Amino acid sequence: MPCTFLTRVLLMIELFFYPKSTCSQKVRMCLFEKNVAFEGHVVELPKGEHLTPEYLALNPNGVVPTLRHDGHVIHDSSVIMEYLDEVFPAVPLSGRAPLERAHLRAWLRFFEEVPTVAIRIPSFAKVLLKPVEKMAQEMRRANSEKRTLRKGFYRSMESGIDEERLNDAIERLDMTLARMEIALKEHSWLMGEKFTIADICVIPTIDRMEDLGYAKHWAHLPGVSRWWSHVKQRQSYRQTYTKGSRLSEAPELAEPVCEG
Repeated sequence: MPCTFLTRVLLMIELFFYPKSTCSQKVRMCLFEKNVAFEGHVVELPKGEHLTPEYLALNPNGVVPTLRHDGHVIHDSSVIMEYLDEVFPAVPLSGRAPLERAHLRAWLRFFEEVPTVAIRIPSFAKVLLKPVEKMAQEMRRANSEKRTLRKGFYRSMESGIDEERLNDAIERLDMTLARMEIALKEHSWLMGEKFTIADICVIPTIDRMEDLGYAKHWAHLPGVSRWWSHVKQRQSYRQTYTKGSRLSEAPELAEPVCEG
């Protein structure tokens, strides 16, 4: 079959990602929802491939995911999702009216600032800090210093994560669930009756919470519970969460990793 212009454009999409990265999962789910063909390049974070000169030339932040479209590089998962929705509008995942888009962006900013940051704490406390705990103190500092964007985050965890910090993170996740419940009491999705990138933005956090044993935190929230049941029925969710996509499938990583 001859290669049409549309097929050629779609195949120009490249995604550099790590399957267990929550931010990578956002973009993969967005691509699957929009039926956009892409070439995936797995960046093995446990092997430090995100800190190699080659990858840092592509993404100086040293995190995943990174999108390359027709040679143009785009960083940050939410920015990538908004870009994809603009470039491939056939399956719209955000509103077109200015007020609707403003409400969607408010969700995105909230999710980026609150749950996306908060979920890292239990992720590290329960799984990702295991390699650090085996290191001598000087090795822990060296492990922090080789980082790029989140060097300070690693420094703050060199002596582990105390109960107060973990509890604060869980409180922020509970606050997120409570805010979602208000929106989901009478609607199927966060923006109403239409599935959008606002839903996609928080799905990896909720999946990670469930994977870490925190599903009970929304058991009393009927709106969130119903929403989560509907999320799991989507084909894009099943395409994103294939074998090897969750921390519970690799409790001992070779090196602590930080998701982008």
